[in-house]
Amino acid sequence: MHSFSPWTARNRWVWSLIGVLILWAILSVLTDRVSLHSLSGVATSASFLVLAALGQMFVVTTGRGNIDLSIASVIALSAFVGLIVIGGSDGRIGLGLLAVLGIGLAVGLTNAALVVLFRIPAMIATLATGYVLATTTLIANRSIAGAVASPALAFVAGGKVGGVPVMFLIALAAVSLSSFVLGKLAYGRSLSATGQNARAARLAGVRTGRVTATAFVISSVLAALDGALLSAYVGGAFLEMGAPYLLQSVGAVVLGGSLIFGGSSTAVGTLFGCILLVLIVTTMQIAGLPPGTQDIVQGVVIIGVLALAGRPVLRRISRTGPDARAAAGSQ
Repeated sequence: MHSFSPWTARNRWVWSLIGVLILWAILSVLTDRVSLHSLSGVATSASFLVLAALGQMFVVTTGRGNIDLSIASVIALSAFVGLIVIGGSDGRIGLGLLAVLGIGLAVGLTNAALVVLFRIPAMIATLATGYVLATTTLIANRSIAGAVASPALAFVAGGKVGGVPVMFLIALAAVSLSSFVLGKLAYGRSLSATGQNARAARLAGVRTGRVTATAFVISSVLAALDGALLSAYVGGAFLEMGAPYLLQSVGAVVLGGSLIFGGSSTAVGTLFGCILLVLIVTTMQIAGLPPGTQDIVQGVVIIGVLALAGRPVLRRISRTGPDARAAAGSQ
């Protein structure tokens, strides 16, 4: 146990993995609804959350309490635009995806400008952007009548290859790419340095403004792609489509072991955090709990995991002083 504590401090994602294993074991014992089919459903649901959560993870890593609150609106608007532009035709998928990714790029650049250039706190800036997008979604809603998802995109969103959901394969690819960016590329190291101490990073030659701006663009682009795939999966779009992904994207990031004050994130942990949240929601739905109670339980679980996972970090900080914060966050 003496060596286990430092190891878990360096690999905070292990708590979400343990949670997944425990909850799955409980479900397997208490209900006969748990099967390979239900596991496939959990993987598919978690995959849509993974795309949104990975984008949120990049924003959180920039530090200063940055969170992207426009994700829900980007998902909803992209779902509408994707259906309208593609119009159920496989031949228009490329055009539809370009339109959707254009939305993500425009929103990401807008958020980046508000936060980096105008120095508006991220939560306020992205919340305001989300309100604007919500109004745009209302306008798009008037043109959605008769729109259907294209067969090819519907297969990508809900089909399987060898019994494995295609969306889960896409989620794994996104997690692998994000892990590579964070761990191997100069941008990943610059992102962590910016989150740990922006001033020190600037003195070291890191263009912190550009790094932060890129994180917001990544978040919006992933949310936009998520919206297009989600609309193909459900076969339509509705105004509150992205609402559940706001709380859950933040929750998955912190449950996965990323530090909420920035500087250190794990894409693999974010994947486990998404699966854990989906399992929690599935368990509450089986138990017949109302939606409000489900939100309360998710909040309590997030707080509990944060408290458990953060204890080793806090102990090291208290022993070594304020200057250890950056060192603790880099692990």
